[in-house]
Amino acid sequence: MQYGAESAVVVDLSKRLGFALGMSSVECSLNFNAITLTTICNERCITTTRDTINQSINVNLLVQIQQIINKTEADTNSDKLDNNKLKSELTDRTTLAFDELDKTVYPTWLVGIFVGASCAAFANLNGGSWSITAVTFIAGMVAMFTRIYLAKHHFNPFITVIVTAFIASLIGATTYYFDIGNNADIAVASSVLLLVPSFPLINSFSDILKGYVNIGIGRAVFTYMLTLSACVGIVMALVLLQIQHWGF
Repeated sequence: MQYGAESAVVVDLSKRLGFALGMSSVECSLNFNAITLTTICNERCITTTRDTINQSINVNLLVQIQQIINKTEADTNSDKLDNNKLKSELTDRTTLAFDELDKTVYPTWLVGIFVGASCAAFANLNGGSWSITAVTFIAGMVAMFTRIYLAKHHFNPFITVIVTAFIASLIGATTYYFDIGNNADIAVASSVLLLVPSFPLINSFSDILKGYVNIGIGRAVFTYMLTLSACVGIVMALVLLQIQHWGF
């Protein structure tokens, strides 16, 4: 949940893992910022609630978790879990696998360069000159560095987006001030494309369509708030620079 999985995937994997480890019943309830899990084992009912702190999207971690559960199910089928010792050993192996999840991410400088390059590519595809493309690359790269820095220091995600959009728009809007390139609007618009919350928005629609309406609405509202925050940052930069004629 913390790294962007769909609700249906979270519930499915939780139930599969519980049954693989010998539970008689597994029920999973999701909220926007918490998971409630109820299991029945040997006629004992255990309920636990865990907070889900929002993290950056990491599909690599989601794949690793799925692989662990697939392996646990395979071990269950081979061991048949016919005694408590086997159950204990399988549980220990699974716990160790979760403790050893590879949480390494790409270096900040590499992420910044590629994000800047993607924004620059959009600027070029929209008809921007090479000077516009270069300014967009710098704006996108600096904005991504800023976003990563603020996220690592646990700033509020909405404040992070506002500051990031402000810096990206500020650098992109220099094309107005110094009359750079053929169309300054392209630089400003392309510089903030890294803030488009496409993955969370797709997840929110998917959750609603699959019956997880509450968490889907929560994710959708969070996405819309991120978009609004980006708009606030852009407007702040344009007002500061007294640019009144921006837009396509």
